[in-house]
Amino acid sequence: MTTPLSRRQILHRATFVVTGAVLGTQLLTSPALAQPEGPEPDQLREAQERILSGIPSPNGWETENAADARGHIYTRPVPGIPVEAVQVRMGEVETVLLHVVRRFHYDVEELRRGDVIGWRHPSTLPEGLAESNQASGTAVQIRPGSYPSDVRGGFFPWQLTGIRDILDECADVVRWGGDDQHSDEALFYIDVPPGDSRLQRLAEEIVEWNWTPGKGAGSNAV
Repeated sequence: MTTPLSRRQILHRATFVVTGAVLGTQLLTSPALAQPEGPEPDQLREAQERILSGIPSPNGWETENAADARGHIYTRPVPGIPVEAVQVRMGEVETVLLHVVRRFHYDVEELRRGDVIGWRHPSTLPEGLAESNQASGTAVQIRPGSYPSDVRGGFFPWQLTGIRDILDECADVVRWGGDDQHSDEALFYIDVPPGDSRLQRLAEEIVEWNWTPGKGAGSNAV
């Protein structure tokens, strides 16, 4: 008799598959394949040191100087909606933020390609503001041109209801920039530090919803 998988086992298997896919893509596209030998360990370490900044974003996650470059931030697909892909931190953060993007598409406003911005280089972001969480891959801006920083009232009441539903579902893990003193209604970001158990629990729930017919973003069951 097959033993049902626990939520944690499901999440770990999903993360393993995603990580393996990314690593496989790196190998297939790497110029090193044409060489008899790959990069030396010291070279890899130096490359990673250039990517990892050692500086935390306001929510406590380390910022990175590049995406898709052997760090923790990669371009990830957003299944089922026209957005296609967003640069976010791999693993539990990815699971949660892409869920927020998909729910926004279904419950707030339909999105198109280019409407969502994830990671941004630290040098392009204002220090100390929640927006700078994008440099750690733990925040996304949804249609920032339509909802500019420091401007409130960009959503209709029914859209605000959809946003509040998303935030309620994500408990204390995700915060909306529209609730900040320095308002940014386009911004959604992880509001817990690395290793927080609330993030893990929420990510496990989202994975289970996505694997269960009638649940997940785009259904009325959530």
